[in-house]
Amino acid sequence: MQGIVYKSTGSWYVVKSDDGQVHAARIKGIFKIDGITSTNPIAVGDVVDIEVENEVEQTVMITGIHPRRNYINRQSPSHRKQHHIVAANLDQCVLMATLREPRTSQGFIDRFLVACASFHIPVLIVFNKADLYREKDREKFAEWESMYASAGYQTLLISVKELQGMETLKEILKDKVTLFSGHSGVGKSSLINHLMPELDLRTKEVSGWSGKGLHTTTFAEMFDLPGGGKIIDTPGIREFGLVDISRQELSHFFPEMNVCIGHCQFNNCVHLNEPGCAVKNAVEEGRIHIDRYVSYLTLLETIKEEDWD
Repeated sequence: MQGIVYKSTGSWYVVKSDDGQVHAARIKGIFKIDGITSTNPIAVGDVVDIEVENEVEQTVMITGIHPRRNYINRQSPSHRKQHHIVAANLDQCVLMATLREPRTSQGFIDRFLVACASFHIPVLIVFNKADLYREKDREKFAEWESMYASAGYQTLLISVKELQGMETLKEILKDKVTLFSGHSGVGKSSLINHLMPELDLRTKEVSGWSGKGLHTTTFAEMFDLPGGGKIIDTPGIREFGLVDISRQELSHFFPEMNVCIGHCQFNNCVHLNEPGCAVKNAVEEGRIHIDRYVSYLTLLETIKEEDWD
């Protein structure tokens, strides 16, 4: 049989088989996938081969994993040289942000965008809590909307509380596999509860084999949308460390910089002080937003500290 991994708790997995049955699953042996060193061998969204282990309890054994179309990862909090695969086989990502209570930093947004761009996964930036925005917040959103649009990203202003923008968002999610991410407190669970009221994410009980006593947002989890499509909820992420991106590669994952790179005087230009830098020229001419360039420099500095040997 084949199935899709809907939840991973580290030792047990929730797998939905092709016939629609939901199973508790364990791994048979140790998987090494494409030489990737990650803290989790199997991720939510993976397509796996399964065989029945216990028919009474409907438990199964995962015996194989299919090649991933893509995946998104983040730096492991405990191992700087390892990464944690957040989810696999995605059509798009929704990054939830807020300009109030709490305010999401541009640095966090740009880190996430770079991570997605490195795996060619489209991103929609959803700004929630529009009902709380004051005039200066609305001005900031308009500025960021323009800045990200010039970089090729779509933004959407919503209010889950007042249902603003919900129909537009539902259309974007329809028939797609979408990863939801963002800091704790941005309203991710509230949005998912609105999309799927029966879930009640904050009070849902967790059965023993899938991690009893753990909060439901401790692990990534996939849900089937009523109108078609799937969403993957992820824990609130405080930091999003980039993995396997070198200093020379970073600008390739800023779309507005990527179009300029071929015009730089030097092939290994990192767009700092090199002569004939097309990226710096674009910044000076206003074709690249200065805040995005500053964000690039900040990320570049974090990569400088890494050991790439």
